[in-house]
Amino acid sequence: MRSQFAFECGGEQLVGSLDPADGKTGVIIVTGGGQTRFGAHRGFAQLGAALAKTGYPVMRYDRRGVGDSSGEDPGFEASAPDLQAAVDAFREQLPNLSYIVGFGLCDGATTLCLHHRQCGVDAMILANPWVVEAAANEPPAAAIKSHYRDQLLSFAGWKRLLTGGIDYRKAVAGVLKIAKPRQSDGSLAQRVAEALAASNTPGHIVLAKDDATAIGFDDEWQKGALASLSREARFGREVIDTDAHSFARDGDFEQLIKSCRDALRRFDETF
Repeated sequence: MRSQFAFECGGEQLVGSLDPADGKTGVIIVTGGGQTRFGAHRGFAQLGAALAKTGYPVMRYDRRGVGDSSGEDPGFEASAPDLQAAVDAFREQLPNLSYIVGFGLCDGATTLCLHHRQCGVDAMILANPWVVEAAANEPPAAAIKSHYRDQLLSFAGWKRLLTGGIDYRKAVAGVLKIAKPRQSDGSLAQRVAEALAASNTPGHIVLAKDDATAIGFDDEWQKGALASLSREARFGREVIDTDAHSFARDGDFEQLIKSCRDALRRFDETF
């Protein structure tokens, strides 16, 4: 039966939820942005229940300043203490756990990339990781490129351009953004690459095919700062045919659950 509990982090009180199961591998769900442990459309709560039914106990938590937890939100890059406190609390709740797998969406996935090693996370499931620091209110350059490529490689797209359905000034501005040289040194993608390279932790990447954040990540994964990691056997990758960042379209959740279960079984074989 699902339970709620509180634990301490830096003098503040964090709140967690636990879906128990008999398995020795537990899953800790790391939220991103200002999202609570329930997730968009209660997606994280549903994910926790579904994985627990498969035999994997699942813990979700609100970091400081988010949801039911007290304090000020440190942001995802400075949330290592929150993750560490959550991992410790998970093991305290279930002393028989042997391994902990982190699941994160967006910058929750980035939190895991950056801090998994120091916080004792044994494997990671990374959904649409946030690795491209785009300008305010703009998608990553790779997503802009994908958008205009699809527009200009179709008859319908050219027809819209010629009849005024596409603003040519925005199109030109988009092309100019694409033409800018890739920034690597000191970028978030580079910091993520360095953190992942510093450990041998296995990972499974789940991407929403037409989500801007996922497109930005995949560009870095294929030919950017993360490209060398993409050739390592410890990483798996799956693409779900959706544009929903939180996998909220019809059929998305079932595919996400299957991808997570497949990854967890693979991790169990390597532990």
